[in-house]
Amino acid sequence: GIPKQDQSCLFQRFFRASNVDRLEKSGLGLGLFISANIVQEHGGRIWVESEPGCGSTFYFSLPLDDDRLAESRH
Repeated sequence: GIPKQDQSCLFQRFFRASNVDRLEKSGLGLGLFISANIVQEHGGRIWVESEPGCGSTFYFSLPLDDDRLAESRH
């Protein structure tokens, strides 16, 4: 899981959780930042539920565009 103090910063550019070095994980800290920007540009939201020592689950939701849905049915 991700330490509580790091969870509010996860979607910032170049952010890496404080326990990354201990876990020997590589990365630039851009993946979640890019994901968040894509989701937000589509009017959605992204969030994490994490329990330190147990694991993390990331979620996102996107609004349903009723007009586009109706067009796809025709």
